[in-house]
Amino acid sequence: MWDIILPIVGGLFLFLYAVLTLSDTIQKAMGERAKQWILTFTSNLFLSIVTGTVVTTLLDSSSAVIIIAIIFVNAGLLTFRQAIGIVLGANIGTTVSSQIIAMDVAKYSPVLLLVGFFLMVLSKSEKVNTTGRVILLFGVLFFGLFTMENAVEPLKENPVFFEYLKKTENPIFGAVAGAVITLVIQSSSATVGMAVILAKKGFLSLAGGIAVMFGAELGTCSDTLMATIKGSRQAIKTGIFHLTFNLFSILIGLALFQPFVSLVSFIGRNVSVERSLANAHMLFNITGVLVFVWFVPVFERILNKLLPEINEPQPKQQVMSTWS
Repeated sequence: MWDIILPIVGGLFLFLYAVLTLSDTIQKAMGERAKQWILTFTSNLFLSIVTGTVVTTLLDSSSAVIIIAIIFVNAGLLTFRQAIGIVLGANIGTTVSSQIIAMDVAKYSPVLLLVGFFLMVLSKSEKVNTTGRVILLFGVLFFGLFTMENAVEPLKENPVFFEYLKKTENPIFGAVAGAVITLVIQSSSATVGMAVILAKKGFLSLAGGIAVMFGAELGTCSDTLMATIKGSRQAIKTGIFHLTFNLFSILIGLALFQPFVSLVSFIGRNVSVERSLANAHMLFNITGVLVFVWFVPVFERILNKLLPEINEPQPKQQVMSTWS
């Protein structure tokens, strides 16, 4: 059993290390550009959503982008409304990683490791060196997935493991499992990534994978909520909005669970189950944003009433209406 557990744990920690380090490395590589984009392209709610989507895709971490937004709100550089748009966009941007994982690029990880390593070692240019580090970390990320994928193969002969995973087809059980795993490892991308791998290997059904994905969306709120500790009222409201948006989306998703699974199955009737799960992740998050965006003024008023301002620095930009 240890010859299965140790590679799974090792692969998971390689993946987590790459995700956490990659986000920091790309932020440093981009310098002030990522922050400047957030400040420049958030003049209205629509642009804020687009900015949140693009920056999250580049940084490969919705939590990092939302935490940056919270920091900016704390500093009085962004309004609560602008931060709402970034939160919504980050939820769309984070679905890109599940699409990449479903593409089965993990087997090419040695190529990325080799290219990244030589760029880091052979170049004296800081820019090239940083680029090599980013490529190397992507290689580590995919190699972690590749390691986990191969490690779970022998578990096909383990009926206990198989029966336990079948329980995730109960949407409540699956969602709770996804939330707990995400709380422990502090990465919704890793949770969804593992679900995609297990689905690919035939351990996890599409319904079970979707339920786990729902839970991961809730578990990821923990680190952004922690970032609001001792923050301004606007920053706290940003964290609460993130939790509220994800919670409402999940509750609606659970209420319409079977129709949603049927829709995803119909759309992906000619594709693999892992690709269908990645598509479900994207469809769920984009639909949630498209529905929720029309109720932003309502939630903004409610949170403003529950947490009124107390002589805090006013942001430099003010947004008067939903789209302007």
